[in-house]
Formats: sequence, structure tokens, C-alpha cells
Amino acid sequence: MAEPIRNYQTRAVRGAGVDVSIDQGLRAYMVKVYNLMGLGLLITGLAAVGTIMLATTSDPASAVATLPSGEMLTSFGYAIFGSPLRWVVMLAPLAAVLFLSFRVQSMSVSAAQTTFWVYAGLVGLSLSSIFLVYTTASISQTFFATAAAFGALSLYGYTTKRDLTAFGSFLVMGVFGLIIAMVINIFLQSSALSFAVSALGVLIFSGLTAYDTQKIKEMYFEGDATDVAGRKAIMGALTLYLDFINLFMFLLQFMGDRR
Repeated sequence: MAEPIRNYQTRAVRGAGVDVSIDQGLRAYMVKVYNLMGLGLLITGLAAVGTIMLATTSDPASAVATLPSGEMLTSFGYAIFGSPLRWVVMLAPLAAVLFLSFRVQSMSVSAAQTTFWVYAGLVGLSLSSIFLVYTTASISQTFFATAAAFGALSLYGYTTKRDLTAFGSFLVMGVFGLIIAMVINIFLQSSALSFAVSALGVLIFSGLTAYDTQKIKEMYFEGDATDVAGRKAIMGALTLYLDFINLFMFLLQFMGDRR
């Protein structure tokens, strides 16, 4: 893969204007990144809704378990939410994203894209459990709030002339601190720490959305081969997809109405 460079902001400006072909190529590249990310989110949403429809029932005769919230689970729902299989459902997305991250450079564009779709579907399967915790209305409201915030932050990252590299490095360290705090709270079960983690999560992934957008933009190189450009677009879409999903989940902890 070609070395990331600050192509759009640092390539030579000749005379009174900028090379139009570079500008058009960059726009096409970013549109592809956003389209791939959007399709990934659509697959995740459809997988989550489809899973919860198969996992729950309103017919007591076909229910094998009833949750404290009153939701009745089918045999499929009990398998993915109540049996040891739930650990496979939880960890499968992690395995898929690690596979894609480490193998993308040796994969064809079509294989990398297919792996991304599979990963998005697995995330949807894993996230379907939020419908058992939060109301459908609050999930929808949080999604649209996340989309609005993500759009504004990504636009800032795309248009700003400020170098966000140092800021981004600080945020990446913050992610590791966030993970450690979340692991600790598994044992402490502290509501105050949970609130602090949620607040920090929203701030960190808001900042990462802008930083990652700028980084993806700077990775564009006019002379990339088609396959290299395709893999870059897929990894860029994956990065922004992860920012969106994490921002959504942390916002849901604030805005979501529990059942």
C-alpha cells in the first residue's frame, strides 16, 4: 500500500489554482468511502432487526424463556442470548475485524469488501441485544442523533486546515484508557464510573471521527493502482464505521430509555 501522504493539502499549487484532477479524484475516493460505510451500517441495521424478530415472539406457546422486561424468547433467541453460544456471537465480530485488518493488503478488493460485509452482519447480530434493553423509539432517536453528529464532525475533519495528528494520538491513547476503565467496571459495577465512561466515550469517538476523516483524506494518492485505492477505501470505510458504531453505543447509554 502506498505511503499515506497529505495529498490534498500539501501537493503543489501551481499558478492561481489547484490541480482539478486531484480534487475530482479525491472527491470520488471519499464518496466511495462513505458509500461503503453507509452500506455497512445498512447491513448491520438489517441484521440486528432481523435477528431480534427471529429471537423474540408474542406467542407464549412458542416461547422458551421470558425476560424480566417481559420479552419472550424463541429457541433461537435463547441460543444466542441465553446459552454459551452468546460468547461466539459477541466475539465473532472481533475475529472478523482482526482478520480484515491484518490480511487486507494480501486480499483482492472483492474479498476485502465481502469480508467487510460479513463483519457488518456479525456486528448486527451482536448488537441485536440492545432491542432487549432499550425501547425501539429511543434506539431510533439515538441513531439519528448519532448520524447528525457524525456528519458534522466528519465534515469538519474533511474541511479543516488544522493538522489533527497530535490531537488524534491523544484520543487513541484515550481509547485504551477507556477499555481499561470498562474492564475494571465489570468487577466494580459502579454507576458513577459507568456514567464517566459513557461521557468520555462520546467525547473520544467524536474527536476520532474528525481525526480519522482527515487521515483517510490524506491517504488519497492520485497515482494509486485500482486495487490499492480500493483497499484504502475499504479500510477507510471500516474506520469510520467503527467510529459511528462506538459513538452510537455510548450515546445510547445517555439517551436510551430502558425497558
